[in-house]
Amino acid sequence: MTTSTGRTPATRPMRADARRNYDRLLAESRTAFAEHGTDASLEDIARRAGVGIGTLYRHFPNRHALLSAVFEDAVSALLVRSRELLDDPQPCAALVAWLRAIVTHAGEYRGLSRALMSVSRDDSSALARCSAPMSEAGQALLARAQEAGSVRADITIGDLLQLTNAIALAAEETPGDPELADRLLMLTLRGLKPEA
Repeated sequence: MTTSTGRTPATRPMRADARRNYDRLLAESRTAFAEHGTDASLEDIARRAGVGIGTLYRHFPNRHALLSAVFEDAVSALLVRSRELLDDPQPCAALVAWLRAIVTHAGEYRGLSRALMSVSRDDSSALARCSAPMSEAGQALLARAQEAGSVRADITIGDLLQLTNAIALAAEETPGDPELADRLLMLTLRGLKPEA
């Protein structure tokens, strides 16, 4: 919600006990998502955090809101990495390095790629808080690679992020082949290049 001035209203600071509950819920969510994937039971997360399910839903109205909060740190790191790569003298290599970092991040939590793919075109999802800044960061890297003539002009960042999530999902489904994601990224790179 925005005010008539176009700004988002400030949120009230949490009480100390509410802040502790919030922090415990995030910690337990990270553990549960790492162990059981993003479909982990929210009731179990609340129980492990020592709170009721109602407390979890007061802080996080749905699973996507919880996922968004859990992944904010990782998204921040990926955004920092994208800014660092903007100075890389090889724009296409920079883009691929960033896409590789996304695949690595998505591999930390089983089901994350699937969740991100499901909201890629849904601006109303709480996960859009993560995907919108990622799209902007990726667009800057993609534009550099396109301006350098290394990537076809008809490639969009939305397509690339969907493809990257699909690669991460394929790697997740094939744990016995640790090189699969890198091979698929290299195939993707060949498809990005302009035709001679």
